[in-house]
Amino acid sequence: MSTLRRADRVSAILERLSGSGSVDAGQLADEFHVSPATIRRDLQVLEDQRLLSRTHGGAVAVDVAYELPVRYRVGQHREEKALIARAVARLLPKGPLTLGLTGGTTTHLLARLLADRVDLTVVTNALNIAGELALRPRLKLIMTGGVSRTQSYELVGPIADHALQGLNMAVAVVGVDGISARGGLTTHDEIEANTNATMIRRAGRVIVVADGSKIGKTCLAGICPITDVSLLVTDTTADPSGVEEIRRTGVEVLVAE
Repeated sequence: MSTLRRADRVSAILERLSGSGSVDAGQLADEFHVSPATIRRDLQVLEDQRLLSRTHGGAVAVDVAYELPVRYRVGQHREEKALIARAVARLLPKGPLTLGLTGGTTTHLLARLLADRVDLTVVTNALNIAGELALRPRLKLIMTGGVSRTQSYELVGPIADHALQGLNMAVAVVGVDGISARGGLTTHDEIEANTNATMIRRAGRVIVVADGSKIGKTCLAGICPITDVSLLVTDTTADPSGVEEIRRTGVEVLVAE
């Protein structure tokens, strides 16, 4: 199976674990049309990363509050993230533009859509986004330094913060793990949160991209209050009450369809 297919399988396995607490290897093999041995290998990989605990015939969750590595988030809510990325690509101003991009699967999809633009300068601390754009001849790429986070492919910490403090961006597109009217923008790691907050402070306009599963969710580390956001772009799976609460703070919300 290709890397992408495995990523789809393991993200589906982890979603089921967070919902029901356990999975059956035989049922997974039937559902994904693969051999039981393939599923056992998938479960072993996830157990080695302490994302589950294997049992006879399946696996159980060890912690439903974990942060999935970005390679396993590729298959989650893929259609919704693609809709959001396309909506943001259409919204961005034409002509010369300095754009900040934090890490995340939706911002990575957006980077792919923008790769052929001219007069675009992209500032990012995300290794996968930089890899996507580095060989595009008509696009200027500025990469921060910093310490790499395995889960998000982001460079974070004082080195990244210092690099961002010397730059000005017209627009920053920010990926988050949670967003709510009360909790603002949040993520799983406090160092990553601080680096993302630095990018936000250096941007004239802040667009948050968050699929419906993140609306109303609050994670460990606060990035910034909701009032620092110019626009939230989400999708139709978002909880309407959570969306309405965010709108009442004065933040514009676009629901991509």
